Parts: sequence; C-alpha cells; structure tokens
Amino acid sequence: MTTFQAYLYLGFSHITDLQGYDHILFIVALCAIFQLSDWKKILILVTAFTLGHSITLALATLKILTFRSDLIEFLIPVTILITAIGNLFHKEKTSRMNNSGNSQRLRYIAALCFGLIHGLGFSNFLRSLLGKEESIIQPLFAFNVGLEAGQLLIVGILLLIGFVFTAILKVNRFNWNLVISGIVIGIALTLILKTNIFV
Repeated sequence: MTTFQAYLYLGFSHITDLQGYDHILFIVALCAIFQLSDWKKILILVTAFTLGHSITLALATLKILTFRSDLIEFLIPVTILITAIGNLFHKEKTSRMNNSGNSQRLRYIAALCFGLIHGLGFSNFLRSLLGKEESIIQPLFAFNVGLEAGQLLIVGILLLIGFVFTAILKVNRFNWNLVISGIVIGIALTLILKTNIFV
C-alpha cells in the first residue's frame, strides 16, 4: 500500500468510524431535510463543508494555526446542535418555491463556517499520524480525499434510508425531519455536556 492509499484509507475510516460519530452526526443534520431529487443542493452543501474543513485541516496540520483542543471538542457538537435546530424550522413548500432563497444560501455559508471548526477536529487525529513523514502535503491531500469519500457514503446511506421511509413506507417528510433532527439534537446536547469545557 502506498503512502497516498494509506492516508486515503485513514481519512475514509476516520469519518465513517462509529466510535467518533460526531462528524457523522453533523453530516446527518446537514442533509436531513433533503431527498434524492435535491442532489444539487446536497452537492453544494457537502462541497462547502469540505472546503471549510480542508482549509483549517491544512493550516492546523502545518502548524500555521493553533487552537485549544477542549474548545474545539465543545464547538463541534454546538455546530451539530445549531444545524439540527435549524432543520426544525425548515418548510418544504417554501423551500420548493424559493430554491435560491436566503435560507438556502445561509445553509451553504453555515456549512462552510462549521466546516472550519470540524477541520480543526480532524487535524488532531492527522497530526498524531504524521510524526515520521518527511513531506505532509501528499498525506494531507490523501486524507482529505478519504474524508470526502466517507462523507459521500454517509450522505448516500442517509438519502437511501430517507427514500425508503418517505417514498416507500409513506412517512411524512416533515415527521421524518422532526424525528431525525430530534435524535441528533438529543445526542448533540449530551456531547456538549460531556466536554471538558464544563469540568
């Protein structure tokens, strides 16, 4: 296995690891209100999130940016909580009538900004792996590509599950959104209360 392949796998396995499920929760919260036909919006959202975490992942890994780990551990579930709460105010009809409205643009901006925070979280893991590497550019790029592939897998699984419940089992889309977002809110609150910032 080449260095590129190794870090590609590490990036993919890191974001899909159920033991470190905070990033998965954010992706779920980000895409909970969408369905398969919204793939363009989802692509923009995931790209915005990727752009955000790529910037801070690179800056932190290269030691250009420093930060308090406990603060990032607190802020990551805060981003999840804010995103999931925002879902509760999503109105399907309004969204359909105003596809390029302010609410969608705000969602893209939020995904980008919250991605900046998540990138700092990713950097803690990546820096622990880079100690013996002579050049970190290729590992950094490969890790990011792995993260992106993992994100797309998570989104795909979520959309398929949503399709089964709403299109096949005929669960109301608003109720689906309420259930998913409510579960995410509960878990995010638990994560916030467990962070060292409150100790």
